[in-house]
Amino acid sequence: MEKYIKNTVPNELCFISYCVEIYKQAKNMKGSDVSALFHKYNVWKYIYDCYGALHTTGSEYTVEDIDLYIANRTAAL
Repeated sequence: MEKYIKNTVPNELCFISYCVEIYKQAKNMKGSDVSALFHKYNVWKYIYDCYGALHTTGSEYTVEDIDLYIANRTAAL
């Protein structure tokens, strides 16, 4: 995650933080657990790379999209 923060503009960094918060609330998880999950499946990079599309959607869609991404990554492993 560090390499994304280092070269990230403030809007993208704020959105990544927002995604952690909405995912944490939607899944009733601790922030550290969300961070570990996002690290395991490289969700940080996904959010960063898809910022342009994801930041225009609602929170429910964003959570569903992250879930689909994780499911696809799980199936690929």
